[in-house]
Amino acid sequence: MPADRQVDRLILIVDDDPDILQTLGLCLSTEGYRVLMASNGKEALEVLSNERPSAILLDLMMPVMDGWQFVAELEKRGWRRAPLLILSADRAVQGHAVKLRAEAHLAKPFDLDELLGKVQQLTGGPGGGHHAAPAA
Repeated sequence: MPADRQVDRLILIVDDDPDILQTLGLCLSTEGYRVLMASNGKEALEVLSNERPSAILLDLMMPVMDGWQFVAELEKRGWRRAPLLILSADRAVQGHAVKLRAEAHLAKPFDLDELLGKVQQLTGGPGGGHHAAPAA
């Protein structure tokens, strides 16, 4: 694919922990992704009124509007388009991800390389997938 046809992959990170937001934001932007951040579901909905991310990294336990309420509101508004990667310290994160019909999940604390691999699988990579290695 020609370079001018590449599309930046936009990632929305929704987490109430500022350290996690900053770490993931830096990590993903270093890998070539464009990153938006929100500290709760309400802020994320405001972001989504103007942006269409390639994937959403979502914490479940947050003040103001938690991950469950955020997903319910996404579905109510018909905005459930981007794949969801659930990030949670809850030991039942896999079960929560299934209930929310999320495409992927990671338990906190997680390995950044594992997170990057999952984001790449969900988005096709920062350049749109043409750089992705074939599945083994």
